[in-house]
Amino acid sequence: MAAAAKHLTPVVLELGGKSPVIVDSDVDLKVAVRRIIVGKWGLNNGQTCVAADYIVTTRDFAPKLVDALKHQLEKFYGKDPLESKDLSRVVNSYHFDRLSKILDEEKVSGKIIHGGHRNREQLKIAPTILLDVPEETLIMNEEIFGPLLPILLVDRLEESFDLILSRPKPLAAYMFTNNQSLKEKFVLNISAGGIVINDIAVHLTVPTLPFGGVGESGIGAYHGKLSFDAFSHKKAVLYRGFKADAALRYPPYTAWNLSLLNAVMSGSLVSIISLLFGWSKNTVAKPKVA
Repeated sequence: MAAAAKHLTPVVLELGGKSPVIVDSDVDLKVAVRRIIVGKWGLNNGQTCVAADYIVTTRDFAPKLVDALKHQLEKFYGKDPLESKDLSRVVNSYHFDRLSKILDEEKVSGKIIHGGHRNREQLKIAPTILLDVPEETLIMNEEIFGPLLPILLVDRLEESFDLILSRPKPLAAYMFTNNQSLKEKFVLNISAGGIVINDIAVHLTVPTLPFGGVGESGIGAYHGKLSFDAFSHKKAVLYRGFKADAALRYPPYTAWNLSLLNAVMSGSLVSIISLLFGWSKNTVAKPKVA
């Protein structure tokens, strides 16, 4: 940005953030879970900027959701996911150690309900689910960018909106529900780079949709023609002829001229007509033509 600012060059800055996933109890659970898994672990094992970062659901529905996640994870990656050829490695040892530090935090390690297995030599971490993680922990205050998925619990699903709004604006926000009212409230109230209802990350595949962040998750947007527009100057061009050259534009600016100009600038046809016919209380006598 400093280099671009030096030359006054426009920039598009796509960052990241903690992309939330709200899950309602009225969903097709099998389809929702499969999409969550592929949108988290299927996307480079959580190492993408729009991967699901954490789930928010109700306390009552959480057990069903967790059981479904465990079942589908085993179907996708087997009983020993560290041996699965379909699970990506962590990009390097630095990030492996960073993720391990997040998992080993005192208030977090006891919240693991699935996975948590690691192999540093192979840079592999199994898909890991954590339940009811304290909000002051590292895992809830840093972009995870890895295969760890905390689940936060609320009593009413609407409470998840306040939770998301209390945090920096994410690059993406997701909601799984069949409730039309909740969908509308989510879209209207949640500020994020992009929003997807009933899926994860698929908005990236639509070239006509803008992709970018807002607030701490980025500046500007691109994809498809929007990429061209982002770095193109929109030059204004106006062609005029020589007819209808209004004398009002030119000095000397008499009181009557100024009154008429004000009426024209106000856009009020009534004011213009009233002035021309002398009906306005503020009418100034029209100058006589010599």
